Amino acid sequence: MRLLVLGTGVMAKNQVANFLAIDGVEVVGAVDTDLARLTEFADHFHIEKRFRTLEEAIEWGEFDSATNVTPDRIHYATSLALIAAGKHVFCEKPLAEHYDHALEMTEAAEAAGVINMVNLTYRNVAPLQRAREMVLAGELGTIRHVEASYLQSWLVSRAWGDWRTESRWLWRLSTGHGSNGVLGDVGIHILDFAAYGAATDIDHVFARLKTFNKAPGGQIGEYLLDANDSFTMSVDFTNGALGVIHATRWATGHLNELKLRIYGEKGSLEVTHRPDGSDLRGCFGDDIESATWRDIEVPPVLTNYQRFAEAVRTGKQDDPTFRHAANLQKVIDLAIVSERERRELNLLAAQEQDSAPDKRIPPLTVVV
Repeated sequence: MRLLVLGTGVMAKNQVANFLAIDGVEVVGAVDTDLARLTEFADHFHIEKRFRTLEEAIEWGEFDSATNVTPDRIHYATSLALIAAGKHVFCEKPLAEHYDHALEMTEAAEAAGVINMVNLTYRNVAPLQRAREMVLAGELGTIRHVEASYLQSWLVSRAWGDWRTESRWLWRLSTGHGSNGVLGDVGIHILDFAAYGAATDIDHVFARLKTFNKAPGGQIGEYLLDANDSFTMSVDFTNGALGVIHATRWATGHLNELKLRIYGEKGSLEVTHRPDGSDLRGCFGDDIESATWRDIEVPPVLTNYQRFAEAVRTGKQDDPTFRHAANLQKVIDLAIVSERERRELNLLAAQEQDSAPDKRIPPLTVVV
């Protein structure tokens, strides 16, 4: 696979390190509007071809795949350009800023027949994959209740840097700079973590979003700090289970922790993932009476990067696809509507509404 890297920031470095560890993958070019950043990145990874614009890279054309690691609001136009050029695309999450764009990108990729995947990185968590297998095998029986949380503390800790002075964090707090807040940034991860692990989809949502005052006048320099910092969400799943999902950047003591609990009639599972590792615990059989939880051994799994490379090699589409990410974006968009209108929303009804052009849910990026 001959790979082009579009965007050369921090996440691109992580991605390229993973891609270069895969046999048969060659990173042949890099693109960035920031010349200094592009040069440092390309020198570090010994990438010969360097481009200031995607148009230049496409005109060159000596690549079959691209990883799109641009800021969220850039994903739409750049991915469409790559698809139009017949290139396979691995896109960072979220796929787009709203569902309409995500759906357009999905339909374009499917029509072009190119491999399309979104880097929902927590699919790489082996305990999550094992939990899903156990649910699908019926080991938990009928699923009744699901809890999921994504906890970060970077608004109360400087462990990752100082958000008050660093643009790489400040933009995530400002809708005017393309952020949908914690809902758009990590919400897509925990929604996927919950639905994928419990092997079901979300069909109803009722959400509350909260933006806390973080600076005098709610602004630092050019950044109006109006994006949501926390959300809570009650959901119904298509398998009949009830769920509670929440995320925040104010979780003092939690650098970056995802947790999923799945409760079934025959047993329960708990997946925990932190920067220092992940684990899977279960409560089954006789242990149910004493509420005893035991660790479950989990084999390693292929990463998103490995599966994308294999999909390109074989021509066989793998998950998570653009369409899956678009469906998650619909949940996020409707969560914003739910907060604004203080009511529960049915995703199926919204999907039917989408079929009428004059009744489509409008692009929503600002919480009122």
